[in-house]
Amino acid sequence: SVFKGSAVCVFSMTDIRNVFNGPFAHKHGHNYQWTEYNGKIPYPRPGTCPGGTFTPGIRSSKNFSDEAVNFIRAHPLMFHPVYPIHRRPLVVRTGVDYRYTSMVVDQVDAVDGRYEVLFLGTDRGTVQKVIVLPKDPTNMEELTLEEVEVFRSRAPVKTMKISSKRQQLYVSSDGGLTQVSLHRCGVYGRACSDCCLARDPYCAWDGESCSAFTPSTKRRSRRQDVKHGDPLRQCRGFNAKVEKRLRETVQFGVEGSSTFLECQPRSPQATVKWLFQREGKRKVLNRAGGVLKTNHGVLLKSLNQSDAGLYHCLATENNFKHTVARVALRILDRDIVLALTARDEDEEPKTRQAGPYPQSPLASTPFPPEIRLINQYCQSYWEQVSPKQQRKRTSRRHTESQDQGLG
Repeated sequence: SVFKGSAVCVFSMTDIRNVFNGPFAHKHGHNYQWTEYNGKIPYPRPGTCPGGTFTPGIRSSKNFSDEAVNFIRAHPLMFHPVYPIHRRPLVVRTGVDYRYTSMVVDQVDAVDGRYEVLFLGTDRGTVQKVIVLPKDPTNMEELTLEEVEVFRSRAPVKTMKISSKRQQLYVSSDGGLTQVSLHRCGVYGRACSDCCLARDPYCAWDGESCSAFTPSTKRRSRRQDVKHGDPLRQCRGFNAKVEKRLRETVQFGVEGSSTFLECQPRSPQATVKWLFQREGKRKVLNRAGGVLKTNHGVLLKSLNQSDAGLYHCLATENNFKHTVARVALRILDRDIVLALTARDEDEEPKTRQAGPYPQSPLASTPFPPEIRLINQYCQSYWEQVSPKQQRKRTSRRHTESQDQGLG
């Protein structure tokens, strides 16, 4: 079709009833323009179910008069359209490589009210979990809580069914049938702030982890804010503990090559900013033409010694900022790495493999050049260290034997 995309709309039954009880559309004039029909409407009114309150004597539409049948043929449309609530779609997807094929809705009771969670099946075998919240009296805010790949193949989702008793979502396609839990609170992490920012009505912070919410839970031990997602108010006392528990990872890069620093916030609504710290000074990462930012992290190109330092991945959502990852990047001198990893032409291969630390099978794996260099660097390092360790072990045994002889 010309229009590529999907939309989810919500209609009011009152609006639908009013439109079908309103005027019919009629082609009028030599241009056959659709206008409002103001003439006589036959009995029974088209659209009325036979055998109902207004047609007790008619048991089937076959008993309709010829006048009613001819009127229906000439006036198949109503004059007024039925608009969705707020006169706009609830969810819109354009410019994407998929379309919605199925939908089910679950009503979930949370701390601050009842919410409707949409499960939207796509033609690529995934299910999106979406919630729409009122942002202000006239606007709505759409949040994609998560997207789950339910089928290994990209088979379009055909039908879905919710089991509230088992808290499961059953999904079918031409390839088979599977089930998915309605809530996976564990994927939101072990921090109160992440659980609060997820804004999932199925989940709440219980003081130790993000777990499934039940209305019977004691109020003082549950923290949840679906409407606003404000961890500053809900998670007082927990945010500082998360910052202290965040571990600093060490990553190596080879001078002149590239390296990738991974950072992926748990919330898809968060915005990420990278900070670079060196000699105690922290500033926004800005390398002219040497940085490629992705949804999973940042790629640093053409490394040099000035890139060594501490990198902070800072996520911001709802004016709440927290550090997601800290990476200490150390740059290896390329000439030294090449010198250490260069094979001596006069050295026999058997001599190199005779040591206590045989060559790692990873050395022959087709990894990127910098990974192979680091692996070879580590291999050479262990080969240099191993004789020293053997001498230490020998001297230790000699000392122990002397002590036993003296005893």
